Amino acid sequence: MDKQQILIVDDEELNRLILDGMFDDTYEKIEAGNGQEAVAAIEDNHNIVLILLDIIMPVMDGFKVLEYMSKQGLIDKIPVILITSETIDNSEDRAYSYGVADVIHKPFYPYIVKKRCKNIIELYQNKHNMEIRLKEQEEAILAQQKEINENNEFMIDALSSVVESRSAETGEHTKRIKIFTKIMLGYLLEHFPQYGLTESQADQIARASVLHDIGKIGIPDAILLKPGSLTNEEYEIMKSHTTIGCDVLQRFYRSQTSEFDRYCYEICRHHHERWDGRGYPDHLVGDEIPIGAQIVAIADVYDALISPRVYKSSFTHDVAFNMIMNGECGQFSPDVLECFRLAKDDFYKIVEESDLFDFHDK
Repeated sequence: MDKQQILIVDDEELNRLILDGMFDDTYEKIEAGNGQEAVAAIEDNHNIVLILLDIIMPVMDGFKVLEYMSKQGLIDKIPVILITSETIDNSEDRAYSYGVADVIHKPFYPYIVKKRCKNIIELYQNKHNMEIRLKEQEEAILAQQKEINENNEFMIDALSSVVESRSAETGEHTKRIKIFTKIMLGYLLEHFPQYGLTESQADQIARASVLHDIGKIGIPDAILLKPGSLTNEEYEIMKSHTTIGCDVLQRFYRSQTSEFDRYCYEICRHHHERWDGRGYPDHLVGDEIPIGAQIVAIADVYDALISPRVYKSSFTHDVAFNMIMNGECGQFSPDVLECFRLAKDDFYKIVEESDLFDFHDK
């Protein structure tokens, strides 16, 4: 293993000799007679654990060396002890402003300098080792969290697939909803910052969207798979999938503070609410409807229109788009409609490539 290096920078050879003699063979000593030589030494050596730096030197002074180290982000990595005979009042303040570890004035006592150097080297080594351990722990936690997220994603997708397997919808419905939701949320983030959503929250809303119809697991097959129109009584039972889904979710998610759990609940309960209050189950009006539920509502209606069902054939992309924009499928927020308009070409591309499209998230 290479020896740790100490760089001694002073234009006076005697000072360099004294400083050099303070350290045993544990360290490799490197000497520089001015700031320019010091910079070259820093660039050529990568195991420097301490720099003893004079201020007043020809060619380049100590402060120029500190400026260089600051620009290169080296001050926090390599401790610098300034050894100087400078008596200008603000020189010490200036030195500390660069982030030097210590300032020692000439004439100095070698044993005091040696002790300070030893303490500072140990301090920085401990700090460096702590940073390495913290980074390793952070990487381990992130890897663990990634595995947990992937497992959760698998369970959520599996659960939504179970619901779809007994419904009248196509097998890729929930996956398309997730993709459509993610696209619209991208436009919401870009054009409507007033909603205050972050990218992380948008991602959670998109993931939560696949559970929007989980309540259909509690709807009888005779109603869920009925090829014709539902009676009023049957329709009321069908509408209850929103509240049934919330009951299911509350059994799964027990955290009252989890953002993701909240998005799942809001989307499941409110994705059939409408801007004018004519939706269900709570007849929310306008911004009373959570923004995630509003986005999923349009995605759900759009996919239902373009998909063949046992009780209807599919509409074309343009017809479905115009039906939603013209209010034929209920009233939606002007902001959300604008996001839908901006996403039109993205949706069209997905629809056109649906036979080849891989809906599994990468």
